[in-house]
Amino acid sequence: MAIDFSFPPELEQVRQQVRKFCDDVIRPAERAIEESGDDRKTLVEQVVAMRKAAQEWGLWLPHMPEEYGGMGLGHVAMASVAAEVAKTRFGPFALNAQAPDEGNMHTLLHWATDEQKKKYLKPLCDGYARSCFAMTEPEVAGSDPTLIQTRAVRDGDDWVINGHKWFISGAQGAQFAILIARTEDQPEVPQAVNSAFLVDLPSEGWEIVRDVATMSGSHNHCEIRITNLRVPDANMLGGPGQGHRLGQARLGPARLAHCMRWIGQAETALNMMIDRAMKRFAHGSMLAEKQGIQWMIADSTMELYQSKLMVLHCAYKIDRGEEFRSEASMAKHFVANALNRIIDRAIQVHGALGYSTDTPLAHMATQARWARFADGADEVHQWRIAKRAIEAFSKDGGVSAAAGGLPL
Repeated sequence: MAIDFSFPPELEQVRQQVRKFCDDVIRPAERAIEESGDDRKTLVEQVVAMRKAAQEWGLWLPHMPEEYGGMGLGHVAMASVAAEVAKTRFGPFALNAQAPDEGNMHTLLHWATDEQKKKYLKPLCDGYARSCFAMTEPEVAGSDPTLIQTRAVRDGDDWVINGHKWFISGAQGAQFAILIARTEDQPEVPQAVNSAFLVDLPSEGWEIVRDVATMSGSHNHCEIRITNLRVPDANMLGGPGQGHRLGQARLGPARLAHCMRWIGQAETALNMMIDRAMKRFAHGSMLAEKQGIQWMIADSTMELYQSKLMVLHCAYKIDRGEEFRSEASMAKHFVANALNRIIDRAIQVHGALGYSTDTPLAHMATQARWARFADGADEVHQWRIAKRAIEAFSKDGGVSAAAGGLPL
């Protein structure tokens, strides 16, 4: 049989190594940070120690090729790693596999020139630089990049850029940005309206207005004003009009990477739900013996199972070089919603304790809410999924091609 739902021994060994690294290195460091009250000095010391340990354990940069100091793991292998480290607060960052840097590394690997890779990709991979991806704007719908208003105008060997961005994750502390700006007014196809630029930070004309506060606090999601920013033509990433294509190529795998991490969070919430239900006594029996609680556990378990299958299958298609956009959309929509439902049920089972900050569930819930619109809102993915199903039916008389192309 060609279908095998087990990992090869070498990958299972990596997964177990990552799990041990989380237990032996990351969680003790996180406790030290928490006990210090998130003291900046302690935070920096512990993060540096975690990253150094990741290199010593051979777990540094799992998603990048060995020539850049990485492990060279494919997307299926990354699913196993990401789901494990996402059960911790600093896991992805400890391995140098955190957003938005992870997606930017892939983008630079496939689109940058040799000179651009040397200047931007290598420091990012070595852990000496941070980056951000500047596309979203407050004035237009983020789900439609053809509406972007930030404009780049050619001036000799430079581009002069003016515009307004927001929710640019990681902007504070970034050494460079990948900036998407309009360079065409009436291209042959609407998707060719934008180009991508590498912007050295800080730069004159790039102003961080504020860190936009969210329902879970401030997390370095910044509003940016761009005024007469000059960028050399040599800093264009990809060719003219390739901004949309580059952005979509980046966001497809990045959506799945988010799903991998969300699985780790969802499984953590489900484990907490069951643990609480087995220890809490009320009205003559443990919560775990009550049917209403069992339904919550059952629904959450089924949704976690579905999430894992969808992510693994989409990752499998990416690794094989197959078309995966429909599968990524379905996974992004389903896993984001499953994450929110599972965490919400876990809070319900914990009662007032779950609503408090004495457990991580309240923070997990406020973090999870963004999952339903980041990298494409639910409704946009549903629209795309429906369009692909209709197209498949119109072409083949059935929806099999749009439903994963599975041999069933």
